Amino acid sequence: MSIQVIGLKTEYRSNPLGIDTAEPRLSWRLESTERNVKQTAYQIKVWTELGEDRQQEVWDSGEVESEDTIHIQYKGEPLQAEHVYHWKVRIWDQEGKQSAWSETAYWTMGLLSRGQWKGKWIGLRNGLQPTHEHTKPAIYLRKEFQIDRPVRRATVYATALGAYTLYLNGGRVSPDRFAPEWTDYHVRALYRAYDVTAMLQAGDNAVGSMLAPGWYAGFIGMFGFQKYGQDTCLLLQLNIEYADGTQESVVTDRSWKAGYGPITATDMQMGEHYDATKEIEGWNQAGFDDSTFAAADQLHDYRGWISAHPGPPIVELEQLDVVSVDERPDGAAIYDFGQNLGGWIQVQLQAARGDKVTFRFGEVLDGDGNLYTENLRHARQTDVYIAKGGGLETFETEFTFHGFRYVEVRTDAPALQIGNMVAKVAYSATETTGSIVTSDALVNRLAANVFWTQRGNSVSVPTDCPQRDERHGWTGDAQVFFRTATYNMDVASFFTKWIGDLRDSQRTNGAFPDFAPFIAGAKSDHNNDFTFTHLASAGWGDAGVIIPWTMYLVYGDTEMLATHYDAMARWVAFLENMFPEGIRNDLPQYGDWLSVPHHVMGEEAPDYNGYTGLMSTTPYDVFATAYYAYSVQLLGNAAQVLGRSSDAERYREQFAHVKAAFREAFVSGDVRIKGNTQTAYVMALHIGLLEEEERERAFQYLVEDIEKRDGHITTGIHGIKYLLPILCDYGREDLAFRLLNQESYPSWKYSVKQGATTIWERWDGWTEEHGFQKPGMNSFNHYALGSVGEWLYRYLGGIELDASATAFKRIVLQPRVGGGMSFVDCKYQSIHGDIQSHWKLEGGRLSYTVHIPANCTATVYVPANPGSEVAQFETSALVSPSASASEGGGDEAAPVRRLAALPADTTPAGLPRQRDAAGIGQAVFRIGSGSYRFESELTVQD
Repeated sequence: MSIQVIGLKTEYRSNPLGIDTAEPRLSWRLESTERNVKQTAYQIKVWTELGEDRQQEVWDSGEVESEDTIHIQYKGEPLQAEHVYHWKVRIWDQEGKQSAWSETAYWTMGLLSRGQWKGKWIGLRNGLQPTHEHTKPAIYLRKEFQIDRPVRRATVYATALGAYTLYLNGGRVSPDRFAPEWTDYHVRALYRAYDVTAMLQAGDNAVGSMLAPGWYAGFIGMFGFQKYGQDTCLLLQLNIEYADGTQESVVTDRSWKAGYGPITATDMQMGEHYDATKEIEGWNQAGFDDSTFAAADQLHDYRGWISAHPGPPIVELEQLDVVSVDERPDGAAIYDFGQNLGGWIQVQLQAARGDKVTFRFGEVLDGDGNLYTENLRHARQTDVYIAKGGGLETFETEFTFHGFRYVEVRTDAPALQIGNMVAKVAYSATETTGSIVTSDALVNRLAANVFWTQRGNSVSVPTDCPQRDERHGWTGDAQVFFRTATYNMDVASFFTKWIGDLRDSQRTNGAFPDFAPFIAGAKSDHNNDFTFTHLASAGWGDAGVIIPWTMYLVYGDTEMLATHYDAMARWVAFLENMFPEGIRNDLPQYGDWLSVPHHVMGEEAPDYNGYTGLMSTTPYDVFATAYYAYSVQLLGNAAQVLGRSSDAERYREQFAHVKAAFREAFVSGDVRIKGNTQTAYVMALHIGLLEEEERERAFQYLVEDIEKRDGHITTGIHGIKYLLPILCDYGREDLAFRLLNQESYPSWKYSVKQGATTIWERWDGWTEEHGFQKPGMNSFNHYALGSVGEWLYRYLGGIELDASATAFKRIVLQPRVGGGMSFVDCKYQSIHGDIQSHWKLEGGRLSYTVHIPANCTATVYVPANPGSEVAQFETSALVSPSASASEGGGDEAAPVRRLAALPADTTPAGLPRQRDAAGIGQAVFRIGSGSYRFESELTVQD
């Protein structure tokens, strides 16, 4: 049998350690060289270890008739804390043939109750008040212990109020950074588990930890420092299982020693100071003389929840080399990595003992070639190194994170020599799942910018930016970008964690915050500004409904809907209670944030009595009411999925009520929507706030607005998500391509042509006419306007969900051909497997090659001239059209078999017939798994 069972995952992760889910969900993928492969049944076996060479089966599902390969809930014996559970699966195909067993995967259970934690919270109190220039030092903690008999297994469980790094016998336990990561510490702290069996040694052992303020007590966002607490502390438990069946625990308590070392100041935003003259050789090894260390302080017990971390750790995932060095007239040197990124540097240097070297980080240079840092606001992004002298030294920070492309190096040391310097790209370790390459170099750069921006802003939470004093998990930004994020990377477990943060931060009245984890109060680092309470803003609070629903669509995660349903319902109840008439008209609002202002377009701003502003040309009440309706609509969908029929009906009625109020208040008799903006029309069309007979006229107003602006965008971060999709859905692919290819401001390609390597926060972050925007809000690494990535995958590449199923079990492949492009190579690894869509247009003929994963089906829409024939071939291999275009040959080399031919405009029953404004027709095929090629005659007017 050619089918293989691969990619076994438990709760979205491969072989996770220390989970606390009572009935974890198991998933796998199928891979086969055959076509039309389906799973008809599966069998799962789970067993645990009882000791040396002893196992106990805890679940045998038996043969279960089902096509399902994702989210199969464990239904065996109750799972026990700290046990290792191994599992494997086999399947039966459509012919009743049985596969081989998969390779064995495993998960381990963590500590499942507070009573299983035996240690105390320890640290080292000091009275230092941090400043922007000098923050608190790292604390060094250590403990020695003995191993006197063979060890079968050893596991460390660790959490902190702060950020920790762990060592055992001098070796780093894990590459994790900033663990246990950011949560609303008033509610919850997370822990991680580490298998350290191989790190223990007979006789003397030592466990050590560095502990830093992190998000808990350091500077955070715009809110100053110590917003969750003052003294950082560690809770650690090393559980040792011996071969003879006995157990022992090494836990944090007053017997630990604590001191300070070379990290004399550290902060996520401000930077890190490292004095190499204060290095403590062997502090984390057995036999170290710790007489200069004090007894660790036992701090207060933590009164929040302690939960297993459900997502990926933050780790270094790539290194970049310096591409150029500019020696400045004032003696500084600026190192350029050629790419804006999130992370830190590692640098080798030689200097005399006590010499000081300062490293400053920035995204861009000013007009004179100097490092531009005004847009960082209070975030210093400055590291300092004091050399120990005597040879080559290596400096790499531990507890700080920078957003940068450029590094400025300054020193007064005459003998300083800078050796090799690399940028370390770090983010939460979400696996790359998508790619898109086209014949258009600027579009490729745009797609790369979207991807790099996502990388730099996936650091425990989906942040807005990685550089200035903000870096919040803004909910509005996250929800507009979320679908793009799911194409680029497997973000399921990452957002599982963050949706938990959002739920923890929900107010008792049902209001979701504007960012999560939440920080209440005024912006103490910005003159105590309290213009916004950062609660319940339209388009931001609604993320608490939009993202769980989209998780369900993309990953088939019904459990997410069930777990989060009450929180979603409380949000909608909050809106209903506040706005019983159906119109949301509260102020202040962000609105369609960072839309192009009227004065930039040469227009006078209309007077809507304070319901528009410089940041949103779409009236706030129109915007907010549309989102109110959207939350109600999606909650009704969720209720239907969960079998809550009465809830679903109630929310359908509530949606109709809000829709009617929207139309009465904002839609004129000629279907003009209040504000007459691109965003107003695309939101109304996407959400379904207009009657069927009104939609075409509203769409024409949208088209008129774009055309009168000579093919330019005016939306902010919300409208832009829907603009290109709506144009395509209503048959104006030509106009979508015109916006994509626009190179003058405002447009995506404008920033690309200015040298952008990540997505800018604003359309006019820098313009040839005005230079930099105001530095108070001008990030050059901000993903919200990068939601065009969704359109690139769904429409240009053509890979889309079928509305009749979730998780790409059934797929729609419908590429939009045009925009002057001759080929597109699009790939996406869904939770069910690899989907590939490749088209090449040459000499009036379209070659379209696709791949469907095993156990899936697809509906393929092949563009063609009306009335022409579309041929379908079966291929044994996929050939990238980008490769064939550059290397020649290509498709001809793949063995093929002609399967069928259909005239363009042939559409199976039940599917819509579509034709765009350019007169392009289509033939529609239903196919099973495997690789296929289609050929058609196609003339595209660019």
